[in-house]
Amino acid sequence: MAKKGYWVVAYKSVSDEGTFVEYAKLAGAALETLGGRAIVVGEPAKTHELGMQQKVVIVEFDSLDKAVAAYESDLYKPALKVLGRAAERDFRIVEGL
Repeated sequence: MAKKGYWVVAYKSVSDEGTFVEYAKLAGAALETLGGRAIVVGEPAKTHELGMQQKVVIVEFDSLDKAVAAYESDLYKPALKVLGRAAERDFRIVEGL
């Protein structure tokens, strides 16, 4: 069984909430087509150590290859273009256990 792939995104700041909402609509539609499933979207209930009170998004894919391909896809690029500099985020693609 292949290991799953995940987008793990922590938003350090969002400077334009309207642009962020538009990005989220476009990204959500693209991810649905690309096989991504948002499994976490929201603010931390509690933080520890160096944790920060930031919006967190985790998107699950059936494999690491699919997670990487989704980020690089022509379907997701318009969402990235809309987001532009409206948010500062820590974006990682990781393989599950």
